[in-house]
Amino acid sequence: MIAIIDYDAGNLKSVEKALKFLGEDVVITREKEEILNADKVILPGVGAFGDAMHNLEQFGLIDVIKEVVELGKPFLGICLGLQLLFERSEESPGVEGLGILKGEILRIPDCPGLKIPHMGWNSLKIKPEAKLLKDLEDPYVYFVHSYYLKAADENIVAATTEYSTTIHASVQSGNVFACQFHPEKSSRVGLQILRNFAEIEKGEA
Repeated sequence: MIAIIDYDAGNLKSVEKALKFLGEDVVITREKEEILNADKVILPGVGAFGDAMHNLEQFGLIDVIKEVVELGKPFLGICLGLQLLFERSEESPGVEGLGILKGEILRIPDCPGLKIPHMGWNSLKIKPEAKLLKDLEDPYVYFVHSYYLKAADENIVAATTEYSTTIHASVQSGNVFACQFHPEKSSRVGLQILRNFAEIEKGEA
């Protein structure tokens, strides 16, 4: 069972649909017991960093997420879900993130000829040890974001992309995986990424 955390941050149904297409057993929930009983957990999301952290707190989900990570269950953050795993974001000064991973979320620098938000397909430069991104024939994925991750520890960066600056597009740290792009909107490549996550076993990460 894969639990998708519902904290009113959108984009849940498309993730659910993609996983069900792959034959996975999926539940969208904000119930603590359902989340803790799941084999794997996904934190998707679109929207503002500060609003999202407020919602997670209101629904009592911050400690639940940290407990899932401590239990060693495979955990996947998508888009805003990646950003929330880190310490802070320029989008919402003074708001603390989950702090599960070290790093900050910065605004994509203005650059002549490039639009912000970054919206569209970009190729990934993938590290060989990236479990989430293995067996990708043509790693083009779909991004929609104005802010990007700068991880404190380069060793957790599983993939990068270039858009005005070097963007840490995916991370891997123990049982925690995350991607700034949207696998559920990234066609066949995205389905392979979600399949890779579904196949990761607890303790294997």
